[in-house]
Amino acid sequence: MNRQSRTVLVLLVAVTAASIASYAVYRAIAGIPVRQVEIATQHAVVAAKAMPMGVRLTKESVKLVDWPAKTPLQGGFTDINSVVDRGLITGVGENEPLTENKLAPKEAGAGLPPAIPPGMRAMSVKVNEVIGVAGFVVPGTRVDVMVILSPQNQKGDTLARVVVSNVQVLTAGTRYDQENSRKDGKPIPSTVVTLMVSPPDAEKIALAQSEGKLMLSLRNPLDVDPTETKGVKVAGLFGSQPTPAAPVAPVRQKKETPIVPVVAPPAPAPASHIYTVEAIRAAKRTEEVVKE
Repeated sequence: MNRQSRTVLVLLVAVTAASIASYAVYRAIAGIPVRQVEIATQHAVVAAKAMPMGVRLTKESVKLVDWPAKTPLQGGFTDINSVVDRGLITGVGENEPLTENKLAPKEAGAGLPPAIPPGMRAMSVKVNEVIGVAGFVVPGTRVDVMVILSPQNQKGDTLARVVVSNVQVLTAGTRYDQENSRKDGKPIPSTVVTLMVSPPDAEKIALAQSEGKLMLSLRNPLDVDPTETKGVKVAGLFGSQPTPAAPVAPVRQKKETPIVPVVAPPAPAPASHIYTVEAIRAAKRTEEVVKE
């Protein structure tokens, strides 16, 4: 047997031995019995299906599941009878645990009223596909309410301005539209949007809705700063409106004082000139005074 044949034979023996050893280890591990660790659990009430805000809970809409006892559910329930006939104040998903802060009190009933915090009001405004931001205005989103006011006469100018900012949307669509949407599985037509506002803001929206046209602008939920604008008019769409020139005050003409001719005083009479004349008569010299 030459050297090359011996090398091939050694490789075959090594591969066969490794395969047999690997199979033996696999069989040994597979034969180890599985140890099941028992974890202490307790019951928790969860939603049996997805439900929107305002639904009254029944025994068929909830169920009990096992929940780890080491991590109890804060504000949760362990008995189905504790949640029956109570209304949801927020939407829940399937298998989502039900807690006290998601349910209205037993005496509050169901529907929208239990979802309104004390001191706030629910106000509905009529919208269409454009005003409702193409269907993106859904429960839980926040919007700014803007009004467009047109002048009653031709002398005024159309004005657009934000009336109320950072308003939470409670519901989108009417109750009838929501029930039909759940039955047919179609999108909710947002013909009406219900907003949660304070009483002063409700008055502003009511007046704006009666005097002009409302528009909704969608906000980022992390943007909580109030919107402060001065509004815009048609004349200001393409820049600032030119400032009219200040009126020029009329120039007062001063009354001319009549010039009174000044009469020069008469010139004084020329003074008489006195001359001294020297006269020589014979050998005698004399001086004489002569006046002109």
